[in-house]
Amino acid sequence: MLSAALLLSLAPVQDAPRGAPPARPHAHTHISGQPEDPQSPILLDLTYTGEVMSNVSGGVRRGARYLDNLDIVLEADLGALAGWRGAQLHVYGLYNNGASIAELAGDAQAVSNLETGTRALRLYEAWIDQTIMPGLSLRAGLYDLNSEFDALEASSLFVGSAHGIGTDFSQTGQNGPSIFPSTSLAARIGAKPAKGWAVRAAILDGVPGDPARPGRTTIHLSRGDGALLVGGVEAPLLGARLLLGHWRYTAAFDTLDGGRDHGNAGLYLRGEAPLLDREGKQIAAFFRLGTANGDINMFDRFASAGIKLTGWVPGRAEDELGVAFATAFTSRQYRLSTPATGSETAIEATYRTRVAPWLTLQPSVQYIRNPSADPSIEDAWLLGLRSEISFRLLG
Repeated sequence: MLSAALLLSLAPVQDAPRGAPPARPHAHTHISGQPEDPQSPILLDLTYTGEVMSNVSGGVRRGARYLDNLDIVLEADLGALAGWRGAQLHVYGLYNNGASIAELAGDAQAVSNLETGTRALRLYEAWIDQTIMPGLSLRAGLYDLNSEFDALEASSLFVGSAHGIGTDFSQTGQNGPSIFPSTSLAARIGAKPAKGWAVRAAILDGVPGDPARPGRTTIHLSRGDGALLVGGVEAPLLGARLLLGHWRYTAAFDTLDGGRDHGNAGLYLRGEAPLLDREGKQIAAFFRLGTANGDINMFDRFASAGIKLTGWVPGRAEDELGVAFATAFTSRQYRLSTPATGSETAIEATYRTRVAPWLTLQPSVQYIRNPSADPSIEDAWLLGLRSEISFRLLG
């Protein structure tokens, strides 16, 4: 099945069918923009991820889907290659087959962070990061804001999209914010004033890509699209890591009661902390809280939390397992406009194991309570098995 999907990735790109689900957040491990091997000025990594996921009970209907994701990432030290001191180049190509498990589960938060709803081979990121002075850099180009904003290491284990970026944030915009699978032109400035501290701010095109052609990488700057402004602070606290962020669109949006409003904005607070690190065994916990404008968006509050254990399986020092939940709360205005319940909750248990230097396997089980906060959809149970094949071709 994996080889068939790889061959499929070479087929021509097709536009998304009508009614395809909106853009979903991506929760893969993100590339930092700095080559891992200081002796190698250029790196080329290829990662193929395939996932079989089945809705075994409840939801819209039972069934299974095969979702996939191909990452091709090139990183280059432009100082070593071309004498451009302090500059790093990052180019990221992406392919997805467009299969949807959400159409079976009926959920709103996306049980798989591989889901796009559109079969496409696209340029996902292309930026240059310029060091201005030690601890201060400027990054510009096609940019996934979730690579640096609203992202934690502990929560990246989970396959549910809500643990990559909060649902309060990912639901927003005309084509989502600049996250997986559609990114926009952006400029980000970042500073690291002290150990463990980071301050970042970014301005991004308010409409990533072209909503009418979701399978294409498009840069179209329009005054009507407005901009997305994002700021964040990362701080250490008693061994923990805390993130505080604020985001705001400058454009006006339709409100749920038929009006127009410029206040499409929100806040998030998230953190992770090591609870135990002894004799090769680790336990880490994480949480996230977030808000959004309930007059514009379906969900106005969000909460998630979880725990990750590493090295607890005998003889498997790198294996990870975890349990987490994510709850998105419907806004009062949304409940007035539709017969919705108060929230949707996703609970996930997963286990990730490396069976070869180039292959990892990850089974998961998820329970979705009140899918899409729609009282007509039964609670859903889903089973999944993810495989990831990774190769470094250069570097």
